[in-house]
Amino acid sequence: AFLGPPEVNISSCLNCINVTIKLPTSHLIKNEKLCSLIDIYGELCYAITLKTLNGEHKRPCKKITEEIFSTVVEELYPNRIYCVSVVVTASLNKNSIPSAWKCITTDSVAQQDYYTVAIAGAICFSLILAVALKCMHAGGYILQRKSLPPTLV
Repeated sequence: AFLGPPEVNISSCLNCINVTIKLPTSHLIKNEKLCSLIDIYGELCYAITLKTLNGEHKRPCKKITEEIFSTVVEELYPNRIYCVSVVVTASLNKNSIPSAWKCITTDSVAQQDYYTVAIAGAICFSLILAVALKCMHAGGYILQRKSLPPTLV
């Protein structure tokens, strides 16, 4: 029997990638309940392979104790494309199907700063607009409540 492929979702962070992994489902039913791979094999491990323009780098196998878990691949370069594939293995079963490749661009400092600047700029613009409208209203240029005296007309 083959293990896998696991379900993998990724999201980017600064110099890193968040990887959420869901173990593949088993088809073994025991006591009218679907068994998890952890129930069947006791000990599983996962290995993440990272692909860049320079080639592939397979990370060492790490033990798994949960059906769904997250890990962070750190020490990456900002604003670069990385692809991730995960394989799950058991000590008793080395036949594994890796997940499909998922690719993402890591965040850059400039991109995160851009959002901060954009929000601050929008708030400042709104405040300036509100003050200008208030001044125009006070000066009688907009929303006049009283009509002008006949001498000024």
